[in-house]
Amino acid sequence: MLRVSNPIRFAKRRIVLVASLALVVQVALGTPVQADTEFTTGSADPLIEFINQQIGQTWEDNEVKPSAVAEDAEWIRRVYLDIVGRIPSASEVKTFLDDEDAAKRSKMVDALLANPDFVRNYTEVWTNLLIGRNTPDRTSRAGLQKFLRESFARNRPWNEIVYDLTTAEGHFEENGAVNFILAQLQGNVNSEDYHVEATAKLTRVLLAMQVQCTQCHNHPFNEWKQNQFWEFNSFFRQTRRMDHDKYDPETGQNEDDYSELAYRDFSGPVYYEMRNGLVQVAYPKFFDVEVSPTAPNRREELGKLMAYDDPNHTVARAMVNRTWAHFMGYGFTRPIDDMGPHNPASHPELLDRLGEEFVKSGYDVKQLIRWVCNTEAYNLTSTFGKHNDYDNPAAGEVPLFSHMYVKTMNAEQLYDSLLIATNAHKSGAGNFAQVEQQRERWLQDFLRIFGGNEEDEPTMFSGSIPQALLMMNGPLVEKAISAEKGGYLHTVLSNPQFRSDNNRVQALFVSALGRIPTRYELSKLVGAINSNRDKLAAYQDLYWALLNSNEFIVNH
Repeated sequence: MLRVSNPIRFAKRRIVLVASLALVVQVALGTPVQADTEFTTGSADPLIEFINQQIGQTWEDNEVKPSAVAEDAEWIRRVYLDIVGRIPSASEVKTFLDDEDAAKRSKMVDALLANPDFVRNYTEVWTNLLIGRNTPDRTSRAGLQKFLRESFARNRPWNEIVYDLTTAEGHFEENGAVNFILAQLQGNVNSEDYHVEATAKLTRVLLAMQVQCTQCHNHPFNEWKQNQFWEFNSFFRQTRRMDHDKYDPETGQNEDDYSELAYRDFSGPVYYEMRNGLVQVAYPKFFDVEVSPTAPNRREELGKLMAYDDPNHTVARAMVNRTWAHFMGYGFTRPIDDMGPHNPASHPELLDRLGEEFVKSGYDVKQLIRWVCNTEAYNLTSTFGKHNDYDNPAAGEVPLFSHMYVKTMNAEQLYDSLLIATNAHKSGAGNFAQVEQQRERWLQDFLRIFGGNEEDEPTMFSGSIPQALLMMNGPLVEKAISAEKGGYLHTVLSNPQFRSDNNRVQALFVSALGRIPTRYELSKLVGAINSNRDKLAAYQDLYWALLNSNEFIVNH
């Protein structure tokens, strides 16, 4: 059950304690109503029925009763965070809640996929997955982002994107796809370890195979063998990075200019040593398909096998599993990038069918997202009760997807959601340039403190002291509650539309939490505000409490 607790409970001002208490009471008393009618988002896609049947069979087999369908306010906040990477604005929430169309959820998914913020969000997500939040030396983050941004904007087939990431050569900004492998090639080109990280990263991120565990020996618990790592490694031996400098007359020194991914002449086998000291050879091989060691471009052969000629559709299955985990909180396997017979999927038939349909769709990423977001499981509330409280993957249980699993926001989601809720970057700012400069400064603070490791599962908010302090006392939150012109709090307090305290409290709840307060919350909070000699301070404290609540920080 989702509960709200605030680090701000240590604050001295009474309004914070009242707000915190009200939030706890509201969420703690939420008891799920069991789903007793067939639910639909309005989608007529027959694959949705198959997915619902597969998940529903799991519920029946495990004697689980699913939670109720999420209320519109809960769902709209969730789908915005998952697709466009931010919470909806107050006006967007109101428009959706007022819409009486029975198919509005399905239509909203389509609208968000057409929103430019989808491209921005997926570009950020995949940039972090491919090269991390901390850009490796002499790698062009901007170049990779340009490649991904253009690919997602055109909705390019995923297998084509994978082919480019695997085979690209050239200048790191003219061909941004090279930065994925370029980022992994560090150190001496003649070292045996030079291509190790590229081998491990590509197979893990794009194929969901953790063959890096077999670099030095056969894996004790799965079928991946040491030779398989070095067979994949053989595909990269014709690849090297080249860093170019240019002379700066002002400093009298050579400065970084650009890097490129270039061809390197290599036609022999790879030699590796086993634990018993025997030296073995490995030639390029993709599962059971051998590639001639004299092939003019081994990486191109690998790209073709991965993207176009793999009868097992490994790339498709890996993308399906990662996409399901992105939206549902957990994938069909744990971890999501370690698939194989040694790690059976929780729903194997569903994973196989989705992989097949993804291929048939032309590797259409948006269509895959539509399928997931229109399922009954995705539309359930995160609140659970005695009939499904043991459906808890965080405790090591196999996910049954009988309720939505709570996901904490990542750094970018939290940052952009704060801006959407508060307009803090516009509060007291002058021109556009000043607004953007302020936004960039705050973003760097968030990435530094909240960024964590892009590979964390599921997210990076840990409740550490630096994170709590940034949320409680950081410049962004301070600006958000300052009530200066341009900010949302100023709008609420000065707009005749929000003349009553009831309307003002409701407006702050909708902007921060995406819902209106309960009668109990509204009564307590309005009473506390009216009893405060400084009503502005009372409203600032309330907004502060809402922004620091777990209900704001988590995606549920």
